Amino acid sequence: MVLTETTQQPTGSHFLKEITDSPNQSLLPLTAKINAQDHLEIGGCDVTELVKEFGSPLYIMDESSIRTACRQYRDGLKNNYSGESLVIYASKALNCLAICALVASEGLGIDVASGGELYTALQAGVNPKTIYFHGNNKSRAELEEAIAADCTIVADNWLELQTLAELATSKSPRVMLRITPGIECHTHEYIRTGHLDSKFGFDPNQVAEVLDFLVKTPALDFVGVHAHIGSQIFERQPHQDLGGVLVKWLKTAQELGLPARELNVGGGLGIRYTEADDPPSISEWTATVAKAVDAACSEAQVSPPKLICEPGRSLVGTTGVTAYTVGARKQVPEIRTYIAVDGGMSDNARPITYESVYRSVLANKMSQSTSETVTVAGKHCESGDVVIKEAELPETSAGDTLVVMSTGAYGYSMASNYNRLLRPAMVLVHEGEADVIINRETYQDLISQDNLPSRLNTIDS
Repeated sequence: MVLTETTQQPTGSHFLKEITDSPNQSLLPLTAKINAQDHLEIGGCDVTELVKEFGSPLYIMDESSIRTACRQYRDGLKNNYSGESLVIYASKALNCLAICALVASEGLGIDVASGGELYTALQAGVNPKTIYFHGNNKSRAELEEAIAADCTIVADNWLELQTLAELATSKSPRVMLRITPGIECHTHEYIRTGHLDSKFGFDPNQVAEVLDFLVKTPALDFVGVHAHIGSQIFERQPHQDLGGVLVKWLKTAQELGLPARELNVGGGLGIRYTEADDPPSISEWTATVAKAVDAACSEAQVSPPKLICEPGRSLVGTTGVTAYTVGARKQVPEIRTYIAVDGGMSDNARPITYESVYRSVLANKMSQSTSETVTVAGKHCESGDVVIKEAELPETSAGDTLVVMSTGAYGYSMASNYNRLLRPAMVLVHEGEADVIINRETYQDLISQDNLPSRLNTIDS
């Protein structure tokens, strides 16, 4: 399908012009450029050469972009807030040893949501006092692990509070309350978590009863309140409103004699997936949050608590891309042209799960003119396995390297072995060096947890 003149814009070089100083506002990592071979280069590494060396699909993360995002969050709170502050990385976006260690080296803590994420963060050397354990249904074993590790536990419901009280024998666990603030924002239904009809957190009408329980349970070290209003948010007003709501609950707790000293506003700042997306910069978001909490504290006449925020997607989303190799081509006359890649819903579940939209380029043809609109199809046995429905690209050929942008968050985290595909490798690129931080799975990995009963074993017969 030939593009009309009005749509012949998003060539590879066009997307480089979209790069800004704030990583979450860029479609490509901050270090992206076109090299002398007309190839996409990230972190000083030629993407097509990375694919030759490490195979595809391949997750590529840019260290410089991640560090820049960490520093903008850290400095943004520090420079705009009158009290102490801490940024903790919501690691559900991408949890592995290297990423946990990287953000910790920039002074960030880690938000975990399972025993596995906690174990990974600890093995990466993260200070447990900067780890916060989230989740709406933590098991007793996970709570025991969190207490033993000496991290802060964000209690989500009555069962967790009661279990923590039972477990608080030799050690008083640090506990925050997650409260549903009743603040809605314009985002996907599945990632709105601040409205009242949510599986997360205590309802506002339960707060008085919960605080009374904490007053009567001194074995729990109640440190403060937490709320999260959702993800992929572009509006600033909801976060301004959230500051006032949380400070009110914090003051109520303090008036009851509870040592509430932390206020966690969650995360949720959005990123650019397409040119139409226009999120605030990290600096704008942190200034909004810090000033709103300061103002609320001044109005309520309470000392500024330790201010915590939990960015995830906006730290790693646009700092990563996924590189595929183009394979088969199918043209359906007068309808569409499909090009298939060697991955799909097993390495990026967001298109089929959330109907998410992405942009792509051919890493080996960055300056060639856009000449066709194609549907980029994955290789799984599912009609819905479509990576991009309408990708505007130069004419593609088998063997081309197709790069999908803004896949650093929730690609690997949600990856699967559907159709027994191998989960991809991940490399961290920096100043011309590429380090494998997640190995590509092997066929042996696929069956490593399988068991074959002897009565079914016919291999030797």
